[in-house]
Amino acid sequence: MRDLVVTENITVDGVIDASEGWFGPGDDGEVDQSDLLAALKLQREAADGFLVGRQTFEDMRGFWPHQTDDQTGISDYLNQVTKYVVSTTLQDPDWEHSVVLRDLAAVAALKDQPGKDIVATGSIKLVHSLAAAGLVDEYRLFVYPVVLGKGERLFADGSPRANLRLVESLPFRSGVTLLRYRS
Repeated sequence: MRDLVVTENITVDGVIDASEGWFGPGDDGEVDQSDLLAALKLQREAADGFLVGRQTFEDMRGFWPHQTDDQTGISDYLNQVTKYVVSTTLQDPDWEHSVVLRDLAAVAALKDQPGKDIVATGSIKLVHSLAAAGLVDEYRLFVYPVVLGKGERLFADGSPRANLRLVESLPFRSGVTLLRYRS
């Protein structure tokens, strides 16, 4: 049985919607992010499945396969990992190693197969659905020291109650902190 891990970049006030451009304390190159990149690499090595919704998939497909000078390893990982996109409308994923799943029952069946972690990221609507269906085993939250006061939140009003257990807290030089919670 595989774990389904939700990994999100999140503000202190719980916003995961990056459309406001809050993302990236230390992204200007002035802060050493080697510790953060090392943690991301460990997470990639522990996963053999990458799960997203259609919109996030299309956004990533339009960007990552075309990166030729990515020093983070993210581009290579995304081009090689099996990508699962949950969509009722997408027909041809048009990105190597991509599989279209039609519903959450297919996600649950995927969890029952042998393998490493399946990581879901971004995909606000999908993540809300996964949580409501009780499919999330772990949350890995990269908390950025930013307060927005508005935006789509990881746990929105009406989210099901979840009692989470903190299994790791890891601060990085950039001010970002990784919080890992198991459900």
